Amino acid sequence: MKQFKNRIYEILKDEGFAGNMEVIHSLPAKKTVNALISLLYHPNQTVKQNGIYAIGAVVSKIAEKNMEYARVIMRRLMWSLNDESGGIGWGAPLAMAEIMAQNNKLAEEYCKILISYALEDRNPIDFKELKQEVILGLKRLNLVRPDLLSDVAHLL
Repeated sequence: MKQFKNRIYEILKDEGFAGNMEVIHSLPAKKTVNALISLLYHPNQTVKQNGIYAIGAVVSKIAEKNMEYARVIMRRLMWSLNDESGGIGWGAPLAMAEIMAQNNKLAEEYCKILISYALEDRNPIDFKELKQEVILGLKRLNLVRPDLLSDVAHLL
């Protein structure tokens, strides 16, 4: 797995990353998702941003064939934001938003959950930097699916 993760890392750190999506899509989807999720924590912003885009594309493609597995991935990202997970969930809100930006069905199912992390009376994220990721994720989603975010436009 470490070799595979290193291969994904090499692809993501490339400034010309957009041309590498064919390579990403040619790799085993489940292994690729696992490697991409682990790189959401990476301190290199190029790697992190490219990973976020890639996870959106890969999970959206997975959803076309296996919606239930795509939902499992979304729940895994949600779990990483839960205090009980033992982690912080860096990058998870951004990954969730990118997945929803690239897949309408997942957006319809999970948008309200992402919104809830930004609202104090719902399911707020207490950690300031992570809450900023939620807002950034909502802004990204708003670019593609503003109809789903009309109730929280004031946050954006």
